Amino acid sequence: MTLDPLFDFSGKVVLVTGGSRGLGHQMAKAFAERGANLIIASRKLDNCEMVAEECRALGRRALAVGAHVGHWTECDSLIDRAYAEFGRVDVLVNNAGMSPACPSHEISESLFDSVLNLNFKGPFRLASQIGYRMSQGDGGCIINISSTGALMALPGVVPYGAAKAALNAMTVSLSREYAPKVRVNTISAGPFLTAIANAWDPKKREKQPVAIGRPGNPEEIVTAALMLASPASSFTTGALLRVDGGQR
Repeated sequence: MTLDPLFDFSGKVVLVTGGSRGLGHQMAKAFAERGANLIIASRKLDNCEMVAEECRALGRRALAVGAHVGHWTECDSLIDRAYAEFGRVDVLVNNAGMSPACPSHEISESLFDSVLNLNFKGPFRLASQIGYRMSQGDGGCIINISSTGALMALPGVVPYGAAKAALNAMTVSLSREYAPKVRVNTISAGPFLTAIANAWDPKKREKQPVAIGRPGNPEEIVTAALMLASPASSFTTGALLRVDGGQR
């Protein structure tokens, strides 16, 4: 691959949570293809290792870490391993998440806590701890992967939408707290054909009520992540970029 200088991440260290499949896998692979070394984290270590092997096959260093980022102790362990291996993190992609459907009046406290922990509590811990380290060093970039569920009515997954709305607010606040060395932005993802789409009605896998008329393919998230992580986006922070096919 001939690298465009705007998207050359040679020598950069990128940490992607939820990096073993779906959008996270595509973003990890894209950064590796453009020169970055990767830290791949998700709950299933074997799956992380497979993605790490893909990155190594491209000549990159890659660390696979099994971690449930809804738990702060595991977030802290992930951070310690990343810095022990590479000495720094240049780009953090907070991608891990879950959105189990359940009528609001039937949601248990444990399910509510699990959804908020993985979609907001853990990303906050990672962004605040790594963002602070970035601010004390050479700077860096944080990308939070949110959802259109934070911007529209989404019955049946209210805790998920609320957690993603909190993630959006966190982005704006942290972009000020760790400025000017650290840029923090959000990608608001719409309907994508990731593993969650396996449970959709087959018609929804073909058509969606968005301007483009269809769900996105996972690789269609890549350019948004590369743009926000690129030093060429040095004047973009606290922003929310919608990658949702024109969701109403």
